[in-house]
Amino acid sequence: MTREQAGSGTLTGRIAGLDVARGLAVLGMFAAHLRLGGELRPDPSTWWALTSGRPSILFATLAGVSVALLTGRTTPPAGLELSRARLRILVRALWVFAIGWALEALDTFVAVILGVYAVLFVLVLPFVRWPVRRLLVLAAVVAVAGPPLDAVLGQLLTVAGVADSRPAELTVTGAYPALLWIAFVLVGLAVGRLDLGAAPVRRRLVAVAGAAVVVGYGLGWLTTRLLADGRLSPGPEAGFDAPPVTLRGTWLTGAEPHSGTTFEMVGSTGVAVLVIVGCLVLAELLPAVVAPVAAVGALALSVYTTHVVALRVVMDVAPESAQGLGTWAWFAVAALVGAWLWRRVIGRGPLEWLLTWTSCRAAGLPPSAPAV
Repeated sequence: MTREQAGSGTLTGRIAGLDVARGLAVLGMFAAHLRLGGELRPDPSTWWALTSGRPSILFATLAGVSVALLTGRTTPPAGLELSRARLRILVRALWVFAIGWALEALDTFVAVILGVYAVLFVLVLPFVRWPVRRLLVLAAVVAVAGPPLDAVLGQLLTVAGVADSRPAELTVTGAYPALLWIAFVLVGLAVGRLDLGAAPVRRRLVAVAGAAVVVGYGLGWLTTRLLADGRLSPGPEAGFDAPPVTLRGTWLTGAEPHSGTTFEMVGSTGVAVLVIVGCLVLAELLPAVVAPVAAVGALALSVYTTHVVALRVVMDVAPESAQGLGTWAWFAVAALVGAWLWRRVIGRGPLEWLLTWTSCRAAGLPPSAPAV
């Protein structure tokens, strides 16, 4: 067994540690959807605030890792193989977009990430052959230049009366603007190009990611106090209603969840990479313990979709129970048990099977090609 195969699941040759990370991201998004967050303070009762923003960024970073796995892992393909890989990703993106659209039509209070997720898959296609260093440089440029650009473009779209249009929300004005979130996918693609089974690579990732956490959240805290009188900033969206073209430093300070500032992007990306490395280690040391979480990650799209549908049912039947810790616990237990049993009895999730089969057929590959 090679290092790259270490910790892989037995059903499809998956890397179990990445599934564990995906599973944590999905369970964390459950908590965010059910409003378990708030202001993070030293009091342990406020630690649920860690699930605000960070799980969705982890999910986006893992999207980049998935793109790397679909395009040759450490060695990106060329020629016909590259075209096939890109076609597979494109077909998957179309399905994810359609599923996201259907979930949004349910009209829950969840800001469904799948539409932007699909857009990000498409946007990253030109970069799949870029080397790791160039990917990270581009991600850094997006993190620095993206937030002020997002604020200005949001103003222009508001004046034009199209800020609430679907294309504008997906790219600039929505909860997950692709203009900014492409940075997380680029980092994930760079991480996925590395030999994640090698201990030296993991140590370097931990060192760099830890530094990103300190710098991102540290400068976020400092800028809030020096430039914004300690007031928390909602990020670039605070300027969408300002006259174009206006830019204020207070819109770009802090590192609050979902703010979209440079400091939040840097700090949360660091958290995402640390979680990925930690999950790789846990999956190798305690495979049986983390197996239910890995199962959720292996069925991430199916579990996420089922969660939103179930939430719609709860909103209709018992609206008073549509939020809170108790509902999260029921959803989490159902996801862990259901996904674990499904993986043991059936294998690939229904939506995962759909994406894999259709994308492989479109690319002229056997439908049994490994999923990611």
